[in-house]
Amino acid sequence: MVIGVIAILVAIILTLLVYNIIISGRIKNFKDINQKVTSLNVLQDFMSTVGDVMSVDEKIVKINDILIEEYAIKYSTIVIFDGTEYVVKASNVDRKHWDTLRNLQNEEIFKDSITTTKPKYVTVNTDSERLPYQKMEFGRAKSAMFFPLYIDNVYIGYWIIESGKMHAFDHVDTTILEVVKENIISIFKIVSYQSIIESLKRQDLYSDLQTSEYLYEEGRQIIDQYTTSTICMFKITNLEETNKAVNRDTGNQMIIDICDYIKDKLSKEYLFVRYMGPKFAIAFSGIETDGVVEFLNDLKQEVEGLEVEDVIAVEENEKSKSTKKKKVVMTNPKLNFVLTTYYKGTALEAVLKKLEEYLDSASKSENDINII
Repeated sequence: MVIGVIAILVAIILTLLVYNIIISGRIKNFKDINQKVTSLNVLQDFMSTVGDVMSVDEKIVKINDILIEEYAIKYSTIVIFDGTEYVVKASNVDRKHWDTLRNLQNEEIFKDSITTTKPKYVTVNTDSERLPYQKMEFGRAKSAMFFPLYIDNVYIGYWIIESGKMHAFDHVDTTILEVVKENIISIFKIVSYQSIIESLKRQDLYSDLQTSEYLYEEGRQIIDQYTTSTICMFKITNLEETNKAVNRDTGNQMIIDICDYIKDKLSKEYLFVRYMGPKFAIAFSGIETDGVVEFLNDLKQEVEGLEVEDVIAVEENEKSKSTKKKKVVMTNPKLNFVLTTYYKGTALEAVLKKLEEYLDSASKSENDINII
């Protein structure tokens, strides 16, 4: 009788053990699936951020905010080497600690991590301890994970996450964090091109206009407030001829006079830039092409009515004596316009390139307003 009861109990226990193992496996699978879904959502949010109309620095801050929210990270800091110094690009840590956070590459405890490209986990064991890199702060962070960032085997900085709890990352799945780190690197690869464009932006000397790079960043933010806009490009078709036949000073003065006149005629919502050489671009934000043709016709006539004055020295011979006299030269600019429709979210650079190719291939005698 007793043996039978014991056998039943053993069978029940074994059944429960098998059941627990099965349930444990299912929970683990669920957690893995949940982590994969979270990572997929984070990556989707990352890519959405890349496509947003904002500066590179704003995108990095937003990416860091996504990491903090989605992975419930207490503190997250991204530090990048900009070529001259290490800069905190994004952090939710109080700014008074940023000087410490941007110099972690000098800490002995992280140097091996940078060399081997492997993450480094540090923690304290008592409340009286502090992390090795902390200089004057107690209590803020009790554990941290340091991830060096590399693009094509080139060290560019690091990502560090911190917790106010001791041993907070003891059981964290580092493979998930490694995926997050790789996603951060991928985003930096993408936005690095945008960063280059932002750094190329200049103010043109003669026209006092922004150069074309302005349109691709700050300008796009204004243009993309509307579903469609008209992009116009015009070329001073006789600028090169003026530079050669008269002189370059007259050509420069022609640019100044034209740009000053057009700037006074344009609304602040319309963007006017020097595209390249004799070519200039105007973005009529939120305006259909039909709505600007009449305006451009009037503008063209008015600009071509401008007279650029220049005084040049002319050599004359009087009874074998060489003398120089001043001669006033009046030059009128000639413009060739082309315009097209730009749709929000599409490749603005491709639209500008198409307009440029049209003007470059047009006859020098062409002097019209064309829609393509």
